[in-house]
Amino acid sequence: MLKVMYIMMLMILMSTTLLTVNMMISKKSNHEREKMTPFECGFNPNKSARKPFSIQFFLLGILFLVFDVEVTLILPLIITIKNSTLVIWSVSTNTILIILTLGLFHEWKSSTLDWIN
Repeated sequence: MLKVMYIMMLMILMSTTLLTVNMMISKKSNHEREKMTPFECGFNPNKSARKPFSIQFFLLGILFLVFDVEVTLILPLIITIKNSTLVIWSVSTNTILIILTLGLFHEWKSSTLDWIN
């Protein structure tokens, strides 16, 4: 029993010694290199990660979402042409297209779609 205890103590002592020596002589450059490389979003870690983003890009993204939702409203109208009269179908389709076109012209006139002022 005493031999097993000595062996266990020797194993713990050797592993602790090896870990300590490894930490002392290991190169820190790998860890530092990883810290200095840009991470997935592309921000440079030497500067602040809280860079302000372009408000125009945000507005353009919101506009894309709005117009994308309106396009998804237009697509089911193709299927409903069989179940409704032509007058009701054309009025509803033209109403959605007019709203979409007016929104596009409004954004164009207010220079939201201009990327560079």
